[in-house]
Amino acid sequence: MKGKFITLEGCEGVGKSTQLKLLIEYLKENNIDFVCTREPGGTAISEKIRGIILDKDNTEMSAECEALLYASSRAQLLQEVIIPNLEQGKLVICDRYYDSSFAYQAYARGLGLEFVKSINTFALAHGVPDLTLFLDLTPTEAFKRKGGADLNDRIEAIGIDFHNKVYNGYKQMQELEPNRIISVDCSKEKANTHKNIINILKEKGIL
Repeated sequence: MKGKFITLEGCEGVGKSTQLKLLIEYLKENNIDFVCTREPGGTAISEKIRGIILDKDNTEMSAECEALLYASSRAQLLQEVIIPNLEQGKLVICDRYYDSSFAYQAYARGLGLEFVKSINTFALAHGVPDLTLFLDLTPTEAFKRKGGADLNDRIEAIGIDFHNKVYNGYKQMQELEPNRIISVDCSKEKANTHKNIINILKEKGIL
């Protein structure tokens, strides 16, 4: 029996880590068998790639190199974690996935959808999420909530114009796949957002 695969997406500072923690607590309390991972990362090799991507000293990294590193990390995570656990019938939760590459690299970096699709063919063929939760909060509000960007994080430190493009990229992806990518309003209290997430997962037959 194949398990279910859900992903959490959103701009920097929207509260993904908090919502992920609350979701994990809910799944444990309800004895639901699950595996939680993240992108980039989730395996020994992928975590090393993550270190390269986020290193603030790597300012000369090209957009193409960045996109290929994300795709490489993703391929390893798929083979080592996501696919095996889905085959065991488990619920797999991933903090970011290929929609991040479309929002950040295809739209914000200007590489285009076709380029990003071409380097993510393995993920698109073997690891399409059953549901993607887009935690919807504008970059301005998100950075205000977290007290500003983390300047030690190469991606966060790029600037608000870039992050606005990322946000718009997510919104465009949602328009392209409205049945898979579901928007979750994150402007209210975290408990309210968590409740909405659980309701969506139940409505979609994930829980």
